[in-house]
Amino acid sequence: MIPYPRIDPVIVHIGPLALRWYGLMYLLGFFASFFLVKKQIHEERGHRDPGKIARELALLDGIIVVLVAGVIVGGRLGYVLFYNPAYFIQHPSEILATWHGGMSFHGGAAGVLIAGWLFCKKNGTDFFKWADRFCITAPIGLGLGRIGNFINGELYGRPSDVPWAMIFPDGGFVPRHPSQIYEAFLEGVILFWLMWSVRRRPWPTGRKTALFFAGYGIIRFFVEFFREPDPQLGFIALGWLTMGQILSLVLIVFGIILWAVRKKKGLEEQ
Repeated sequence: MIPYPRIDPVIVHIGPLALRWYGLMYLLGFFASFFLVKKQIHEERGHRDPGKIARELALLDGIIVVLVAGVIVGGRLGYVLFYNPAYFIQHPSEILATWHGGMSFHGGAAGVLIAGWLFCKKNGTDFFKWADRFCITAPIGLGLGRIGNFINGELYGRPSDVPWAMIFPDGGFVPRHPSQIYEAFLEGVILFWLMWSVRRRPWPTGRKTALFFAGYGIIRFFVEFFREPDPQLGFIALGWLTMGQILSLVLIVFGIILWAVRKKKGLEEQ
């Protein structure tokens, strides 16, 4: 067993406001996505059409704001609806308290897809082209978010006797898997490596998005075996299936269907 490094979740207080590690991780994830999507636009266009590059960079400035709103609203509502609706019905003021933690990736993904689709429709641009670009960079934010979970001491793992097990402040006097670190590595480092390595593949638009969702779903389904189920839910089915695994199965199916649909679309466009 190794000691849990107690890090103050608040970096600094500025009057009544507090800058928290959890929020900073989200901010860093968005900045990383912005600059790496910008890099992809330049890679795709080269120096062939400066005017089109300028137009796409202008769209990037707008879509990043919309996606930030989508992931925050969707992530929070997803957590409220999927993981603890009874609590939030009784404490509606807590719905807006994102600084207390409690964001759902699955809800955030839905929020981003809806917000991105509306933006692209309004601006007459290809939704799947932008979805591919952002899905390539999304694992950075996922990995950083898991580090934020670790600092908060939340979403810890199941009891374990592995040498690197830790006793988390809210997890009782029981050594547990540091499952947030597992997720940061798998959802962040490994998934980013996979997505970045295929960014130049000349696939039909939408297939990189499909790969991201299926890949995340597979990783999350696996890691859930090491993560403590939410206490208010426990195991949902079969004595071992968690809510995270059920939602991840939906993502895997969605990714497979989208992969097949976009392949067919690509063949039709040839």
